[in-house]
Amino acid sequence: MNTLASTIDHTLLKPDATTEQVLVLCAEAREHSFASVCVLPWHVQHAADALLGSKVAVCTVVGFPLGGTFTASKVHETELAMFHGAREIDMVANIAAIKSGDLDAVFADIREIVISVHERKGIVKVIIETGLLSESEKIDMCSIVTQAHADFIKTSTGFAGSGATLEDIRLLRAHIGQHVKVKASGGIRDHATAIAMIEAGAQRLGTSSGIAILQGSSSTNS
Repeated sequence: MNTLASTIDHTLLKPDATTEQVLVLCAEAREHSFASVCVLPWHVQHAADALLGSKVAVCTVVGFPLGGTFTASKVHETELAMFHGAREIDMVANIAAIKSGDLDAVFADIREIVISVHERKGIVKVIIETGLLSESEKIDMCSIVTQAHADFIKTSTGFAGSGATLEDIRLLRAHIGQHVKVKASGGIRDHATAIAMIEAGAQRLGTSSGIAILQGSSSTNS
């Protein structure tokens, strides 16, 4: 088994992504044994059907891409997604609340999703949009994500102008609790970048370039 492949969430979150494209994504994920496919909620059922019997998880996004929806809406979105076959939920934290300093609201928002997902035996990744936060805000979010008992802290949606950096991965790794993992996402398009992110402390990679990353690995080892 390719251990690099097993860190990759094979991702297709473009607004114009078609069912046919999602089915291709799923076939690639099954062939290469990626950790998951990450698709829009509307595509969850398509992906779940396509991956039935495989070890590839179906991941989807909640509160995407801005995070500023009501918590009740996020919970309902989560429940629907998991009913249709999602097993991993990448939720966007309430970025507006973070920037406003309302950290109690941020915690409550995340905690409700964590409870909902864990009741259904799933995994929660919390997207904090590192490119929009100060260093102190990133450290605050490490504490909140840890206290909320989420499974991962994730750098970025890829829709806010900046993605994962090695500095951010190291910072998050240094401040999260032992039970929390780091997912790097945004701008990971080649083998060298993927390896650098893992060496910095990331344990999952969100990327739409999973095939290219693996091909880069093959060429490096040839």
